[in-house]
Amino acid sequence: MTAATARPPGSDPAPVDEIFSASKAEHRVLDAARACCERYGIDRVTVDDIAAEAGISRATLYRLFPGGKDVLFESLRTRESLAFFVKLRDQVSAADDFEDVVVSVLVAATRALREDEHLKITLASRPGEVLYELQVTDVAHIVELATEFLSPLVAPSIGAARSSELAEWLTRVVLSYFLSPSARVDLGDHASAANF
Repeated sequence: MTAATARPPGSDPAPVDEIFSASKAEHRVLDAARACCERYGIDRVTVDDIAAEAGISRATLYRLFPGGKDVLFESLRTRESLAFFVKLRDQVSAADDFEDVVVSVLVAATRALREDEHLKITLASRPGEVLYELQVTDVAHIVELATEFLSPLVAPSIGAARSSELAEWLTRVVLSYFLSPSARVDLGDHASAANF
């Protein structure tokens, strides 16, 4: 499994299957891991649970993901993040102008986070750890992915250098809002986000 290098802002963005390449067996194991996490909660899932769900042996799982559960969960996190940004990019690519792109990103990302059942379950089962990961370790990774996927959408309006800055700002605003929603602004509502 590999993550492709970022393309220059303004170029055609890569599809998720080009960025996150994995064999059918690896995808089956990742799908099984996600299903087990949703069923049992991430802290209770074992390698044996995932192997049984995927219909493979424990040894096969370790051959596919040397390092076991930690490597598997890191791969799952990367795949899910990439899928999130591909979906987000596709939702906002039809925006009419720069302002509409910015508002569409805020709305689509906020709605996607609210609707993510896996994230809800993970937050419920280990809230402190998830918040720490989001704030300390995952923000840089998320900002990097957001920049790769969102910069090409705004680069024609504000230039490549500024598009990276805007992608970071949008990402930080959405994450901050998701972790601590405002009573005054609803970033999941187009009119409210546009006013903001």
